[in-house]
Amino acid sequence: MQFHGYQDLRSKLLSHELTCEQVISDYLQRIDTHRDDNIFTAVFHDAAMARARELDAKLQRGETPGRLFGMPIAIKDNISMKGAPLGCASRILQGYESVYDATAIIRMEAEDAIFVGRTNMDEFAMGSSNENSAIGPVPNPFDKTRVPGGSSGGSAAAVANDLAMVALGSDTGGSVRQPAGFCNIVGLKPTYGRISRYGLVAFASSFDQIGLLAANCDDAALVLGVIAGKDEHDATSSHHDVPEYDTTMDHVSLEGLRIGVPRAFFPESLNTDVAGVVKAGLKKLEDAGAELVAIDLPESDYAIAAYYILVTAEASSNLARFDGARYGYRSPDSPDLSSMYVNSRTEGFGAEVKRRIMLGTYVLSAGYYDTYYKKAQQVRRVFQDRYREAFEKVDVIFGPTSPFPPFGIGDKMDNPLEMYLADVFTVPASIVGMPAISVPVGMDSLSLPVGVHLICNFFEEGKMLGIARHLQTLCQAVPSN
Repeated sequence: MQFHGYQDLRSKLLSHELTCEQVISDYLQRIDTHRDDNIFTAVFHDAAMARARELDAKLQRGETPGRLFGMPIAIKDNISMKGAPLGCASRILQGYESVYDATAIIRMEAEDAIFVGRTNMDEFAMGSSNENSAIGPVPNPFDKTRVPGGSSGGSAAAVANDLAMVALGSDTGGSVRQPAGFCNIVGLKPTYGRISRYGLVAFASSFDQIGLLAANCDDAALVLGVIAGKDEHDATSSHHDVPEYDTTMDHVSLEGLRIGVPRAFFPESLNTDVAGVVKAGLKKLEDAGAELVAIDLPESDYAIAAYYILVTAEASSNLARFDGARYGYRSPDSPDLSSMYVNSRTEGFGAEVKRRIMLGTYVLSAGYYDTYYKKAQQVRRVFQDRYREAFEKVDVIFGPTSPFPPFGIGDKMDNPLEMYLADVFTVPASIVGMPAISVPVGMDSLSLPVGVHLICNFFEEGKMLGIARHLQTLCQAVPSN
């Protein structure tokens, strides 16, 4: 079965042309055929089929179907779902099951979504390639020798392979947008606080956001409208009203739209193919009536430096709770409490997680706090001020999602600094907390996906999705779902 977005599926379900049971059975069969691709850490065969039958019975009774009725959804392995395994793709959480539902899960379930499984990821969302997973990497859907991006690589691959219609991911510095760009789909990071973080395992709390991966902007907008909004369980969630995103999108016009094009987003080091495809997308927007405005923003390199100081500092604090004492992995070689802590963390965490914990502990240590952490916070404030100033002149900021196309599995694992640069264009939006989206716009000379990255002002997700939909349509890069 293939559908042209969720509304096509919904119309077939409500007209009784198909049943939820038939649809979910088909999705689960496809998931099973991709078992060797390592996309899912757990598949909810029995629970998903039981839920499908329950929803079919609801429709037969004449009850009103929810906004996500029958939509097959995948969940990143760091979002809590009661009774389901929650591993963060880490050995240290082996055998752990969630004891409560994330707010996003509760809201989607209330609108009749069906969860098909948990997706693979970089361990504790730390990585840009999905290679830092305790269960191994996920291949790129367009070339299995290459990475799908990270850390939400499993979620991106699930949607790109049509194993889920929408997938939840988490985005700290680009972990939804960069894999979306690598997998030819839409990846949305909302304004910080737009979606509750309750139930999302913390990596860096002042950056983390649940994000969405979908084949098209309409499906992403629909799910965003369901899960966005204030949550009493999360003090950082915003009281800002949740608009009707589909209505906002429909009122977005490219005529007279001011597109900010930062020089810093088009450096000489930008991959030639990526630059060509991205600039072709920009030209299509200009031809459709948009106005291009050259703007100056702080160099992205400063964002990368500040970002990795801040997130590693927060990670060193957030991951202190994983010590083998209360849940998850406990080292069998534990003659005393101290050795249990040390050995459990040494054996349970992977190399990248250890690297970031040590970096974070270092930048917060006496004598280095002012030199590194305080300075990075000052850089963050500069970025916030400069981006606010930019949005007094433009409606949206435009650039590539990644400086290069999907790279080979193993190519950058021995060079973490080069790996970190995969997020050079996505990190600034995370630094300032503004919404951003990656949109598929074409293929490079090797038939690998290229994404465009759009940033809008705070809480302008509807406008951003409308622009993204125009761009995706102009570039004829709307995958069939």
